[in-house]
Amino acid sequence: MKEAYFTFVSIFQKSIDMLQEIREQVQQRSIPFVPGQSALLVLDMQRYFLENSSHAYVPSAQALIPGIGELIQEYTMRNLPVILTRHLNSAQNAKLMARWWKELIHEANPLSEIIEELHVSKGIVLKKSQYDAFYDTSLEDILKKNRVNQVVICGVMTHLCCETTARSAFMRGFEVFFTVDGTATYNENFHLATLLNLSHGFATATLVSELLTSLRNDGN
Repeated sequence: MKEAYFTFVSIFQKSIDMLQEIREQVQQRSIPFVPGQSALLVLDMQRYFLENSSHAYVPSAQALIPGIGELIQEYTMRNLPVILTRHLNSAQNAKLMARWWKELIHEANPLSEIIEELHVSKGIVLKKSQYDAFYDTSLEDILKKNRVNQVVICGVMTHLCCETTARSAFMRGFEVFFTVDGTATYNENFHLATLLNLSHGFATATLVSELLTSLRNDGN
């Protein structure tokens, strides 16, 4: 069920091929990316999903770190919002998560921490208890306070928290840019299914490099 469809060596060409496949199957909406109106959402890049000692290890997630790190750096340099989430559960807030998964991610578990490779000191860290980063959090208020119209979604897992948050953002009126090579999950089938579904009605699929180019060329 699990596979490393992204590696540090393969992710560049693999993501280009995926994006080409998506654009051949789904007609993308012409929505321009406006860096100054955007926020970067980095979902659940926690040790729980990135260390191979964990049963929830996502083999492709390590390959995301350089690209997400560059995005965080560019957003921080421009004083644009960076929001990182930690998925945490207790017996009180887990709801159906407790029935679907082998174990809950408790805050006391060291694996619940965001990986140290991503510098979070200038970002906002939100705790969430469900797939949707908007659910029972202050995310929407933060975005509105910063006059954000667009969100860029990175992190894990593509077909669970990332996809659910993208749909939720769309329903709240935010234009969604979903990174092909900035998200990862257990296998390529799950990943491609999300990209195709979101591209059909919820989000613009894009590459990290495309976003970085827009950020660096933005005069605002």
